[in-house]
Amino acid sequence: MTGGRTHAWDDDGFDDGVPFLARLEKEDRTALLRAGRPLHYRARSVILHQDEPSSHVLLLLHGWTKVTAIAANGYEALLALRGPGDIVGEGAALSGRHRSATVTALDAVEAVVIDEPRFTAFLTAHPGAALRLLSLTTDRQRSTDRRRLEWAALTVRERLAVLLLELVRTHGTRTDEGVELTIGLSQQEFAGSVGSSREAVARLLRELRDRHVVVTRRRRIVVLRPDILRRIIGGQPA
Repeated sequence: MTGGRTHAWDDDGFDDGVPFLARLEKEDRTALLRAGRPLHYRARSVILHQDEPSSHVLLLLHGWTKVTAIAANGYEALLALRGPGDIVGEGAALSGRHRSATVTALDAVEAVVIDEPRFTAFLTAHPGAALRLLSLTTDRQRSTDRRRLEWAALTVRERLAVLLLELVRTHGTRTDEGVELTIGLSQQEFAGSVGSSREAVARLLRELRDRHVVVTRRRRIVVLRPDILRRIIGGQPA
């Protein structure tokens, strides 16, 4: 926080607050889960494809996914991380348009798949759940808008520090070495999240590694000095 004001990354981050299933009344949640069938996905498998027609939505029960989109020039951006309790694919299902992003499993994922007609029929029959979905959509858009506004004022170095601290908070496990990020993201995925090139992110991670702020291995990062990352964000000498 700065001057008592909360930044987008201080509360929502990639989690967007409370996931969809946790927002529902118990009866609605039970009915929704019964409307679908269980599916399992292997780590790194693509769950939903950008630009494909919508036929179903997914409720995530276990495991984490990344949401990415590819622009016309081939640039791939990491838009969000979605995990237990989250819903994915609902935007295309409700709009009737093709999917706007790709969803990929980061580890083994258990989910419930609900065909589009059943999902829309459920929302019609359960207006309370429909309002909870609208609330989630609004919260996600507000978080995205705030992040876009505040992101514009940061350098790529500061954005990377913010992202690392977000992941420490939401997906960090303390070890003897430091705080290990349990979400395995590539340098390209980090670049897509902070709006930069893979080369620039690789250079910044190498700088942090040389200064013993992080330890980097293939799809594995251990944060040793989160205090240094906080100084970078605050514009202080680090």
